[in-house]
Amino acid sequence: MLFRPCYTIDTIYHLDTNVLHQMGIKAVFSDLDNTLLAWDKFETAKEMDMLNQRLKNAGIKLVVISNNNAKRISKVLTPYHIEFIAKSRKPLPFAITRKRKKMGLAPNQVMMVGDQLITDIQAGNFASVKSVLVKPLVKTDKWNTRINRFLEKIIFFFLALSQPITFKETLKNG
Repeated sequence: MLFRPCYTIDTIYHLDTNVLHQMGIKAVFSDLDNTLLAWDKFETAKEMDMLNQRLKNAGIKLVVISNNNAKRISKVLTPYHIEFIAKSRKPLPFAITRKRKKMGLAPNQVMMVGDQLITDIQAGNFASVKSVLVKPLVKTDKWNTRINRFLEKIIFFFLALSQPITFKETLKNG
């Protein structure tokens, strides 16, 4: 389905590298704002660095795919040498597909993680990679994201008619 994630997990920081290996994941593509870092914080996060190191040690590449501008993303990620694609235009799948192909990976080797159904999950689904929905790190959003959150409430309602979306500490089928 267009908006239904393949998986859910409460936070990206609970991804288990052993489970990712069992799934054949070679790259985790992630949204930045409210997925890796609270949207209103411009300082870098230790937790993000630790996740990147855990993934790297397991042979899994972390790449940020964000609709945000390069200046914002670079300020946060450059100190940690995390690759990124800015202005990705999610929900369009092109940035995900281009990066996946550039890395020489098949769709089933990539996971797109994000906190929004309308941008992150839809982009992952359009790109035919595994999509993972996480809870937003903070309850507030930028003004333009608030519109998406309003529409998401409607989508969540309709998704719940067939199967509610719930979050746990481990990956769960969406």
